[in-house]
Amino acid sequence: MNSQDPRTLQLAERLAVVKARIIAAQALVAPSGAAASETGGPTLIVVTKFHPGADVLRLRSLGVADVGENRDQEAAAKSLEVAAAGAAPLRWHFIGQLQKNKAKSVAAYAHSVQSIDRDSLITALANAMARERDFSVRDPLECFIQVDLSEAYADLGNGAGSDAPSLGRGGAAPSDVLKLAEQIAGSPHLRLAGVMAVAPLGQAPAPAFELLAAISARLVAEHPNARGISAGMSHDLEAAMAVGATHLRVGSDILGPRPVVL
Repeated sequence: MNSQDPRTLQLAERLAVVKARIIAAQALVAPSGAAASETGGPTLIVVTKFHPGADVLRLRSLGVADVGENRDQEAAAKSLEVAAAGAAPLRWHFIGQLQKNKAKSVAAYAHSVQSIDRDSLITALANAMARERDFSVRDPLECFIQVDLSEAYADLGNGAGSDAPSLGRGGAAPSDVLKLAEQIAGSPHLRLAGVMAVAPLGQAPAPAFELLAAISARLVAEHPNARGISAGMSHDLEAAMAVGATHLRVGSDILGPRPVVL
């Protein structure tokens, strides 16, 4: 595998296209003083789920420092594979729904968990990180609270009390965010980083991201360092950047279609 490897060249081309989109979007939001523009642009997290560890190594050779995974078994194996290959260190971001019994495994490799949605998971991660830091020198685990943004579409029958299927893509209710934030902030082994959300499929993302930005503002008023807004994927990163996204999670536009998993 080298810089002339066809797959590496393909990834380089796709990565360049996505970075160009980010630069163009950043130019539009920079005058608004969005948080991302103040720090030199959003962090690009390349979501590598279902793609092989070899692709992660290719991305690392292209300068990618942040990758996202949503299944612990796959992420744990890839992190070991990449480390064994002697690649420069990566920041692994866990972005999928997480069960409490996986907290110990995730604590061993993750830089951040972006899908925190309940108090029991916070307790499990805090305990797992306490044990992990007994044996390794590492920073606290960055924690993003995932927020369900379905109430942004209440006019479509997705508000409180509706019998219609929710447009939400997982996460805590907006009213629970500050309570969860207090719990995270109370652990010396966790660092409250901000909020995360996934815009609903089949709907314009702007209402969801505007709600997320408002929730973020309320969070920052109580926790000034929790300025992270993880939002935006291949199809809606520009809409996320318009409201100040600090982290973008892009998979298919860089890696292409996911391999068939049998």
